[in-house]
Amino acid sequence: MAPPKKHSKPATAKPASTPPQPPPNWPPLRPLVPPSDLSLATLLPSQIALIRNFWPSKLCKDYVSFLKTLPLVTTPGKPKKGDAVRVNDRFQVVDEGFARRLWEETGLKGLILGDGEEKGEDAEEEKRIGESERRELWGGEVVGLNPSIRIYRYTKGQFFDCHYDESNHLSLSNVPVKTTWTLLLYLTSPATGCQGGETVFYPDEIVIPGKKNVVEEPVVVGLETGMVLLHKHGNDCMLHEGREVTDGEKWVIRTDLCVKKERSRFAD
Repeated sequence: MAPPKKHSKPATAKPASTPPQPPPNWPPLRPLVPPSDLSLATLLPSQIALIRNFWPSKLCKDYVSFLKTLPLVTTPGKPKKGDAVRVNDRFQVVDEGFARRLWEETGLKGLILGDGEEKGEDAEEEKRIGESERRELWGGEVVGLNPSIRIYRYTKGQFFDCHYDESNHLSLSNVPVKTTWTLLLYLTSPATGCQGGETVFYPDEIVIPGKKNVVEEPVVVGLETGMVLLHKHGNDCMLHEGREVTDGEKWVIRTDLCVKKERSRFAD
């Protein structure tokens, strides 16, 4: 199934430029789900992963109440050339402290890095292999989250047209890094009155010599309160969209996984 015709021309979405502003006084990250109760589920190998029940509903509700007090700005209905059509309300701030809290205090770091107790004589070997596989999956050594925190609110009739997420280069605690995976934390869902707003991914056509090209079915990710959606971005990003919200409000916290930039072997 191909993307809808109105979405047939992909465009690269770029974050809106906003003037620097002081970070907000974020509410405490509690209550939290015990790390032992969290798990990383693969939805599409090497492309999409989910962490269900990452935040409990109470924490999501508290954050929605707080986020409503932020100075949200409505994106223009007519985008710049090369940008995807996006109609939503957003707030963006650079806050290394909050990004660090999300990474270290929630159990996310352990899930992404595969931290845990070693068991048995082959534990070191298993850990080594696991680290190699994770580095390949995440695109390098993950060292934290992008301090550029983006808050999205979609109300009835708002949506994000088909687009690709870019990889960005930045410095994290004076370490050169690049972003490799988008992280979306959903704070609302049908359980809170939000209808629509699903994130839909469109796989590329599979070319088989001598046969008609095969177009795989879209991958539809429905909203779940407190769920994290991770998807690969940059050169390997899948075309995707945020469907129109038909009722209620869709609230999302967005950041990215950051991996340490490898020094070129040709560097001095």
